[in-house]
Amino acid sequence: MTSRPRLLLPAAFITSLGNNIQLLGAALLLVRAQGSMLDVGWLFIAVAVPQAVLSPYFGRLADRFDRRRLWIGCDLLGAAAALTLPIGLALGVSQQPLVYATNFALAVIAAQFTPASAALIRERVPAVHLRRFNAHYEIALQCGMLLSACVGGVALQYFGPTPLFAFNALTFALSAVLVFRVGTVRRPQELLLATTSAAHRSGIPLAPLAVLFGQGLVVVTVFNALLPVLLIGEWHRGPALLGVVDALGGAGFLLAAAVYRRSAARLGDLRLAIGAFLICTSLFALQPLFGVPLLMALVPLGAFLFGQARIATRSLLMTSVDELRVGYAFGLANGYGLAATVVVMLITSVVTGRSDTRYGFATVAAISLLTAGLAAAWISRRRAAAVREPDVTVLI
Repeated sequence: MTSRPRLLLPAAFITSLGNNIQLLGAALLLVRAQGSMLDVGWLFIAVAVPQAVLSPYFGRLADRFDRRRLWIGCDLLGAAAALTLPIGLALGVSQQPLVYATNFALAVIAAQFTPASAALIRERVPAVHLRRFNAHYEIALQCGMLLSACVGGVALQYFGPTPLFAFNALTFALSAVLVFRVGTVRRPQELLLATTSAAHRSGIPLAPLAVLFGQGLVVVTVFNALLPVLLIGEWHRGPALLGVVDALGGAGFLLAAAVYRRSAARLGDLRLAIGAFLICTSLFALQPLFGVPLLMALVPLGAFLFGQARIATRSLLMTSVDELRVGYAFGLANGYGLAATVVVMLITSVVTGRSDTRYGFATVAAISLLTAGLAAAWISRRRAAAVREPDVTVLI
């Protein structure tokens, strides 16, 4: 069967669409039942913690077994888990434990899906085409997240959350069909006998790239938590403005993905990843300081820079290790990012609660700037040491 890696793009789109609709519906169920944002916070923890703990281990599994089968298996298990919620609600099962249990199960599945999907992409897409594919892949993910807010909001208002959970199960099933049609190639174990892909490595150490990639998850997650507090809680604006700002951010990210190949060709992935991330996080601290007009100007600019950095880091992470270790690389990065997100979210919540969101934004910016600076220094030191030392290649 001929390999069709382009089918991974619509598979990623509908998976992103379904997952975000699932979280939106689950959060609404908890708010309606309990009326407490604390319960929504526990939902986030139930989703983040298992992925943070299991991602590095599941990344190793993605390097040992057939990545395509793992992706399909994750989709089928995800469809079953997503269906459990509407079926349980119809049978009268207690709502709150059911929501937590279902989303916990989906989080465990996602911990395997993230490294397996990244490893499959690296396996099927030639190194020379990775930049273009990664840009398209991020566009697919972002479009899924943006559309989920629109589709999910309208459907929640008119149909309630239960049909959305069934729709999420359908998106998993469709993704499995698409990935099945991608076709088969050599198994990862068989690649051990092939020529090493060292010539395609970026030559950058894995650990600081994983930190940089994970820190991007911290920034976008905490931003999405701070923005409603700023606009609705402190500036007393309506939800419509929140939607407009989100749309501007999404537009900035999509523009970043569209021009990424030209930026990377001119600046290089490493310079683009570090430089854009440092500027983006610096702008992050300015966003709540000067009112709505400047916020609406800075959000798309920040999203544009963040998108450039995110895609460049993704490409570097894919090429920083041998093809047989890509699963572990993304498992490590995803695990760090989610664990750091929980910690930074708690710190930011305390700071914001004792002051206001200006200090919350500044806290996230300071942590991210420090982390990115340390990662850049780490990479520079390791690359300088590699130049001084003779190149030693270990053959397997």
